[in-house]
Amino acid sequence: MASLLVYRSEELSELQQTYLCRLCEVDPVIEEAYQLTAWFMRLVRERVGEELDSWIAAAAGSSIAEIRRYAGGLLTDKTAIQAGLTLCWSNGQVEEQIHRLKLLKRQMYGRAGFDLLRRRVLHTA
Repeated sequence: MASLLVYRSEELSELQQTYLCRLCEVDPVIEEAYQLTAWFMRLVRERVGEELDSWIAAAAGSSIAEIRRYAGGLLTDKTAIQAGLTLCWSNGQVEEQIHRLKLLKRQMYGRAGFDLLRRRVLHTA
């Protein structure tokens, strides 16, 4: 059920859309969770960081404790989150290389030193 809240409505089947609509009609808490989740997902997908403050304010006033707690957590590193939602730069390539290096280290755990690790990294590059 929770996954229905994160998908775009056009990605859901007709049966799933009907189910979600009925859930929202029956329980106002689910409706509120759906509205806040859809709004946040739009912020992330469309990179509209200018609306982050509005979303945090709405989430902080929510009746759902988990969403309030999540919004509070976003406030701890708001500057970085806002930058991630607005700036065009990405550190995806760097993270990919770090992940690859850590994977190689785990595969060789306890078997060799830095020289072999260096050779394996340079060999795959």
